[in-house]
Amino acid sequence: MALSMLHSVKEEVTCPICLELMTEPVSTDCGHTFCKPCITANYESREHEQGVSHCPVCRVPYQFENLRPSRQVANIVQGLRELTLSPKVDHCDLHGEKLLLFCKEDEKVICWLCERSQQHRGHNVVLMQEAAQEEKLYLVLEKLTKDEKECETWKAHIEQERTSWKRQIQGEIESVQTAFKQMRATLDSEEEIQLQKLKTEEEGILNGLAESERELTQQSQLVRELISDVQHRLQGSVMSMLQDMKDTVERSRLLTVKQPRTFPKEQRITFQAPDLKGILQSHQ
Repeated sequence: MALSMLHSVKEEVTCPICLELMTEPVSTDCGHTFCKPCITANYESREHEQGVSHCPVCRVPYQFENLRPSRQVANIVQGLRELTLSPKVDHCDLHGEKLLLFCKEDEKVICWLCERSQQHRGHNVVLMQEAAQEEKLYLVLEKLTKDEKECETWKAHIEQERTSWKRQIQGEIESVQTAFKQMRATLDSEEEIQLQKLKTEEEGILNGLAESERELTQQSQLVRELISDVQHRLQGSVMSMLQDMKDTVERSRLLTVKQPRTFPKEQRITFQAPDLKGILQSHQ
């Protein structure tokens, strides 16, 4: 009952031109009330004489300058705008009428009052049941459902591919680690061989130099003894010098100083880094 009365009140304060709740309601001489913007636009769009026009409802002449603001209607409209009701799901929020129509231009469900309003006037409006069949939402839902399943399938494929790639890359990582571990072991072994060669070479050279040094010491000792003998004879008498001189000369003649053995660095083959590629291939 209250809702029916509310609808009746809404109809009384609905502009006959725009079919919306009135904005700045004004009344003509004949008593009809309109939105001020609507009646002004109606007045300006028609030919008139000396400010006289005709009421859009009853066609009675009225003076445009005699339009009177309707505070009572304005208050009712304001009250309706501020009134908060719990609208039904299948009823128009604006007019309270049942939503039975569908505006194809605006793609919006409307009531019969919305159809007559300026917002939807002249639009292609059909019953909701017809619109549902024409729009074929069921086919749209079927397509979207199919698309959803296809997306899920692609998602599963991506997950499988991710797992496959992770497994493959991990296997290659382990292969690389194993290969380089073997190469490091090979290089460590080759390094040990080269270091051992150098230590052996060092030991041989140092032993040879020590032997040369001993031989040189012996030769030096013999030379010094002969020098001492000759100097002693020269410092003595002539008879002492000439006596057994032949033996001294013979000893000097038989003494041959030999150059000690050395190890020239120029003749040594210096260390060269081994052929890494060849070493690695030989240990494969």
